[in-house]
Amino acid sequence: MGLFGLFKSKKKPARAKILVVDDEPDFVSTIQCRLEWCHYEVITAATGEEGLEKAEKEKPDLVLLDTSMPIMNGHEMLERLRKHADLKDIPVIMVTALCEAQDVATASSYGIDDYVAKPFDFTELLEKIVNALKNKNFA
Repeated sequence: MGLFGLFKSKKKPARAKILVVDDEPDFVSTIQCRLEWCHYEVITAATGEEGLEKAEKEKPDLVLLDTSMPIMNGHEMLERLRKHADLKDIPVIMVTALCEAQDVATASSYGIDDYVAKPFDFTELLEKIVNALKNKNFA
């Protein structure tokens, strides 16, 4: 190995970018902290409208989306996300307290990748995130 071989930097692996959309500040800060500790890049939004704007700007690799939010709820954001040419293939995991069959069916009709009921076990959520990102070469 030549002298310059010693100075070659190792390429850092890509970090998946996760958009967390939820109107509960304590939940968002906790999830953000835990995901960053797991080496994910995290972007946050407090409403579906803000979430859609950040998705368009940031092009996240995955969205964690709450259902009940002011201005634009999670189902409305999901519907608009799926109609957007550049965003329609982003994996979405619904993270919500609404677990009625109708809520799950509505979210599923827009093509969610998974569904997590609040309160949840972080390890379970992390497993679902890893599975959703496998198709994007982040696993």
